[in-house]
Amino acid sequence: MNILIVGGTGMIGGHAALHLVAQGHEVVLGARKPPAPETPIAGLPCLLRDYTRDAFLPEDLAPFDGIVFAAGNDIRHLRSGVDENAFWADTQIEGVPRFVKRAREAGVSRVVHIGSYYHQAMPRLAATNAYVRARQLADEGARALATAQFNVSTLNPPSIVGMLPGVPARRYENLLAWASGNRPDIPLFAPPGGTNYMSVRSLCEAIAGALHHAESGRAYLVGDENLSFRDFFQMFFDAAGSSVRLETRDEEHPFLPDAFIVPGRGSVLAYEPEPAETARLGYGRRDVRRAVGEIVAQVGAQVGAATGAVRQSPGR
Repeated sequence: MNILIVGGTGMIGGHAALHLVAQGHEVVLGARKPPAPETPIAGLPCLLRDYTRDAFLPEDLAPFDGIVFAAGNDIRHLRSGVDENAFWADTQIEGVPRFVKRAREAGVSRVVHIGSYYHQAMPRLAATNAYVRARQLADEGARALATAQFNVSTLNPPSIVGMLPGVPARRYENLLAWASGNRPDIPLFAPPGGTNYMSVRSLCEAIAGALHHAESGRAYLVGDENLSFRDFFQMFFDAAGSSVRLETRDEEHPFLPDAFIVPGRGSVLAYEPEPAETARLGYGRRDVRRAVGEIVAQVGAQVGAATGAVRQSPGR
């Protein structure tokens, strides 16, 4: 299958590209900028376009059998001073369905849209949170374009655990520094509450499954393990070889600000994916701890390489 991955230079899109290439597919990255040369996706062909500016033309999309749309913007991308309504319209509410319509006009057979779990797992949030509402409308707008000849599905995953080698991952660098005892300024606690987590490898398996087996017009709530925030943070301490046992404390945490806990601090957003849907998409579960261990190893290697490069650089 000839596949375009929109958002292909991001963490999820990059991993999906590598996974699909390993399965024998031809993959092109769709992105605003080419991948960094030190990443494992640097050698893949790239189509430089911005979907929020309606830059993908039908002739750009016509060569592809399938498209994975993994370019969703979230609350981390909303910069200060930006008009929030316009941002969500461009990146979600109008931008995603507009792109999917272009794909249909171009004769593409299948689109897998990567959304977010909030509106499907906790529907009440869409009434009070602009981001969740935007994700819901993007999801519904994309799937409304499905036909018997044009297969459109959405995967709505939870918090994804993974990093792309060669791409800075400040969140995980901070967590590993903290878990390794190098951030004594950060207290040893986690906020109350928790959510579902899923490794990027499991999500890539679901993406590959959706490209072949998803029911057209269907939204799939995918996921893996329900964990408290304390248990998730603890995995990094365990992987770093620390004997520290974190406590739960009802206050805002520097590495998990209240603004990033969409249901609110202390809330638990837990669910179990439908077994029949998991089987249909063919993705593995119980993979989060392995993914955390992989991240700790990758961050350690990147930090070590950067430190070595600084030590070896000539003085001015």
